[in-house]
Amino acid sequence: MTENTDDILTRLPARLKEARRAKGLSLEAVANLSGVSRSMVSQIERGESSPTISTLWNLTRALQVDFAGLLEDTKTADQIEVLKKSEVPSIDNMGQNCRIRILSPPEEAGGHEVYDIQFDQDGALNSQPHARGAREQLTVLEGAVRVTSGAAVSHLGQGDTARYAADVVHSISADSPARVFLIVKNA
Repeated sequence: MTENTDDILTRLPARLKEARRAKGLSLEAVANLSGVSRSMVSQIERGESSPTISTLWNLTRALQVDFAGLLEDTKTADQIEVLKKSEVPSIDNMGQNCRIRILSPPEEAGGHEVYDIQFDQDGALNSQPHARGAREQLTVLEGAVRVTSGAAVSHLGQGDTARYAADVVHSISADSPARVFLIVKNA
């Protein structure tokens, strides 16, 4: 291996973060599994601290990844993950006369979620409050919808965008067919 130490230290933080996310683990979970403090795991992932061999060994064992594999030079930046339309997960039994396609990766659940929602005539998606501080951003791709957040109500047409609190009772409804792009951002 003729690689420069700086190259390895540049790749390592991203590789550890990718491995943690691929396992669906939080920083806290990795800390508990590895015995490395949460703050140290975070610093390593941000490239602010270089791990000792012992720390790196504990992290790779907790993440169940190959120690050497983390350091190999792969072309992950030159790859595109594609899900064909038929492979995108959907929820058809939530709401009334609407279909929800989940566009965000599973590891983003509870954090930053992205949805494509298609409403049939008289479609509605009524939601209970999410976590405190949660917000939603909705853009109407086709048709028109009514957005309710707490006591506030807005009517939106094609191309309109609304941003609103999602930590209160909220809903999206359509009298006729419509399609929206929805981003849920939990605090």
